[in-house]
Amino acid sequence: MNALKFSPIPQIAELFNQQKQFFASGKTRQPDFRIQMLHKLKAAIAAHQQDIEQALFSDLGKSAQEAFLTEIAMVNLEIDYHLKHLRKWSKPQSVSFSLSTFPSRAYVQHEPLGVVLIMAPWNYPFQLLINPLIGAISAGNCAVLKPSPMAPATAILVEKIIQANFPPEFISVVQGDIPENQALLEQRFDLIFFTGSTRVGKLIMQAAAKNLTPVVLELGGKSPAIISKSANFHLAVRRIVWGKLVNSGQTCVAPDYVILERGLKSQFIEAFKTEMENLYAANPIESNWYPRLISESHYHRLESLLTNATLLFESPRNKDRLQFGPVLVDMPPAGHPLAEEELFGPILPILELDSMEDAITYVNQGEKPLALYFFGSESEGNHVVNQTSSGGACINETIVHLANHHLPFGGVGQSGMGAYHGRESFTIFSHKRAVLKGAVWLDLPFRYPPFKYFHWLKRFL
Repeated sequence: MNALKFSPIPQIAELFNQQKQFFASGKTRQPDFRIQMLHKLKAAIAAHQQDIEQALFSDLGKSAQEAFLTEIAMVNLEIDYHLKHLRKWSKPQSVSFSLSTFPSRAYVQHEPLGVVLIMAPWNYPFQLLINPLIGAISAGNCAVLKPSPMAPATAILVEKIIQANFPPEFISVVQGDIPENQALLEQRFDLIFFTGSTRVGKLIMQAAAKNLTPVVLELGGKSPAIISKSANFHLAVRRIVWGKLVNSGQTCVAPDYVILERGLKSQFIEAFKTEMENLYAANPIESNWYPRLISESHYHRLESLLTNATLLFESPRNKDRLQFGPVLVDMPPAGHPLAEEELFGPILPILELDSMEDAITYVNQGEKPLALYFFGSESEGNHVVNQTSSGGACINETIVHLANHHLPFGGVGQSGMGAYHGRESFTIFSHKRAVLKGAVWLDLPFRYPPFKYFHWLKRFL
């Protein structure tokens, strides 16, 4: 594999200015151009599918099947959805008649923002870079892509694909780390779309504030999975195991911890081991379907989280291969990193509480998570969802809500701001411009001094 070459910092401002000039030409405003570019992107992905799968295996040890399902297929489906609806979304949308502005007509026009910056993380390095790009293209913007250097194989391949198919003044890739990020954030982008940690998200927002640049922050948090005694228990555990262990837990919407109604703990531990073995193996790191961690530092971070923790189940791990087997632990008291930090790995704390009301109270005491999962009766699930707040929620499922293009995907509070996927992606990369067309055939005297016939106007307003 070729080494990742960082972009020259002096060229970043020049690239940004080139994109500004290209956007000013008006070419991206045309729906035909956007549709053509989306078709081109889809064709390029199809031509490089095996290369993408190999890059994801190189970076994270993902199987071709997992790479396709969680990265490539999601991108393809998103492109198809935009191609189907883009023309309709781009048309002016008439709004209702308003007596206070009679006689006039009004509509809302979605117009592109301009030049946008998309900064992606390493855990889904293809999907989380290209999925926002689809919305940016669909809405008519130019885009600078910033992949994560921690997934170098994917970053190199994405740059190759973009350079071969799009002019740099329309879409380009900047490679690098902190200095390059800082140089990018000095430019006056029209939107910054960032996916990553809450800590870095705060730095992005701080930098954006200098130019009053709007931001979309897709962050994370401690997403709970709650199991009631009314649940289909083994199905609940199977879906939690899958949701937790896909990409070895390196997923922003993975169940971060489990709340069990009291009396289910021992049953959960045994069911977890059984379902883990059914999906992977008694020793998951020997399975071809179990990815590795991104780096040695992340491996050591997860090991350090287990300090002073009560282990309930521990499967083998291998530092040389960066493979970390699943671990179940008792939820420690407040203040311990396991109770406070997003784990982002295959460690799953367990907490037993007496009732669903206690579970609601516990969830609401923390920051609002990116996702919440409830397993049990629909009536109980509705109650839990209605009494809590999270970016998204599932009843008797995990993770799959983000695959529905009709649902917005995003966080709330510390788990992020702004949402995308499907039409939401088109909307978030657009400005909703209000346009009113006044009539010239009639000019009512009510609004002008000396406000003639004003007493009649007051009867209608």
